[in-house]
Amino acid sequence: MKIKVFNCLIATLIISLLSCNRITDYQQAEQTIQSAQMVRMVKEFSSDAYQGRKPFTVGEDSAIAFLIREYKRIGLEPCINGSYLQEVPMVEVADLPDEKMIINLKNKKLILNYKTDFVAYSKQLVDEIKLEKSEIVFAGFGIVAPEYNWNDYEDIDVKGKTVIVFVNDPGFGTDDPQFFNGNSMTYYGRWTYKYEEAARQGATGILIIHETKPAGYPWSVTLNGATIPKLYLQPDDNYMSMCAMEGWLTWSAAEKIFSDAEYNLSELKEKAKTKGFKPFEINASINFSMKSSHRFAKSHNVLGILPGTDRADEIIVYSSHWDHLGVGDVQEGDSIYNGAVDNGTTTAWMLEIAEAFASLKKKPSRSILILSPTSEEQGLLGSKYYAEHPIYPLNKTVANFNNDLMLPFGQYKDIMITGYGQSELDDYVARFAPEYDRYVLPDPNPHTGMYYRADHFSFARVGVPAIFARGNCESREHGKEWALAKETEWLNSYYHKPTDQYDSLTWDLSGIVDDAKLFFRIGYELANDTVFPQWKDGSEFKKLKDLSITKNRNQ
Repeated sequence: MKIKVFNCLIATLIISLLSCNRITDYQQAEQTIQSAQMVRMVKEFSSDAYQGRKPFTVGEDSAIAFLIREYKRIGLEPCINGSYLQEVPMVEVADLPDEKMIINLKNKKLILNYKTDFVAYSKQLVDEIKLEKSEIVFAGFGIVAPEYNWNDYEDIDVKGKTVIVFVNDPGFGTDDPQFFNGNSMTYYGRWTYKYEEAARQGATGILIIHETKPAGYPWSVTLNGATIPKLYLQPDDNYMSMCAMEGWLTWSAAEKIFSDAEYNLSELKEKAKTKGFKPFEINASINFSMKSSHRFAKSHNVLGILPGTDRADEIIVYSSHWDHLGVGDVQEGDSIYNGAVDNGTTTAWMLEIAEAFASLKKKPSRSILILSPTSEEQGLLGSKYYAEHPIYPLNKTVANFNNDLMLPFGQYKDIMITGYGQSELDDYVARFAPEYDRYVLPDPNPHTGMYYRADHFSFARVGVPAIFARGNCESREHGKEWALAKETEWLNSYYHKPTDQYDSLTWDLSGIVDDAKLFFRIGYELANDTVFPQWKDGSEFKKLKDLSITKNRNQ
């Protein structure tokens, strides 16, 4: 009996020692996450020498060279036949719209001005598009959502016509979570969905009415994105299945159109939020033309992997897009859109997490994939391409941790989860945040639809649980009001502008270090576990038509 007790004590001691060694190994790895390294990376990655890191330019060459150097330094292995690069076939389209859009009304013509009243572009790979007396249809929010018993195109034929719709979805402003998720935007509220649905309905054109709050950004952001050459994944049909014209109207321009057609736009918006709303023609048409040029080329996703041990075929993905807007319109004497916050800080976050994993003496059970997608700014194109052409099977992909726009304003008490309630990854954040004296905060601005606006969405839409979370709302030193003021200032003065540059006098990356440590901790837990996080009840991604990914997870 004494021998059994002695053996039991020895076994317990061995397990304790192994556990201590593991904890010590983890703690040592965590200490490699440092702000000095992050500063070095961001300063270089967002310098003028990188020319704003736009795909198809020398900025792409510089960005890729930087990432490969860092991947090799860290010890990441190439993923694709000895290469770190996944080719992404794309097409660049440069549109030259008419300066005027003519609205033909019953007794007059209304002239709208490019940039101040509207922006327009086309995916179709043709030299010119022309709309000649294209009848205008008001289609509410431009949504067909059977699960909400909602159809803004019911009983109307829009083939050959131009639809005008509101941004966001009918739930915005209602505070009713059962009605299109209330103030939390669904994918139906995104402009990408509205373009897709209008095309499915056969419309020739679609114009979305812009409003800053429901859109989540001011007209200047819409303008900056609309007036530069745009990138798309190479299509099979030259995008002829898409609308010939896509674009936006300012609220004031839309008011002019509807007022002259004898409708009140604000009243129409309220009617469009009610069940039973019917689309209708407004007795007006559009004359507009636009020339286009295009060129085919290849951009690149940059991937590196740290292979796991006994479950190496199971993959945990950390991602941060490398691209920005390149060289554009001159603003305050500068034309290089450096992208220091968008997405330099997050690239540093991702690489420091990678270095922590690489420094572990005992490698984790599962593999860690570091993914830097191209062309996020052009519509999540690189991550979409990876999700459609995965290097590693999606049914073996455990989770995606993605980030974007990590603000360099010091430490935060909160960890803000964008898209809170979607998956069990939220629970991992809630479990480990207290270890770092942090608390979980659902995104206070869910109406902006940020869950559909960054690269994690590409994983979510193919069934892989994905999370977008960072400190954002309560400064550890200055409180909530200060944090909100700093975020607002950054969005108004720096977002998608040449002013998004590294500033040694005002930047403090300690909060991004904290976020990196927390998500290294969560990833470390998952990398040494056997579970696959699942979508939560009520998540729109739990209801995917193709459930094969989810069904195969635990086989």
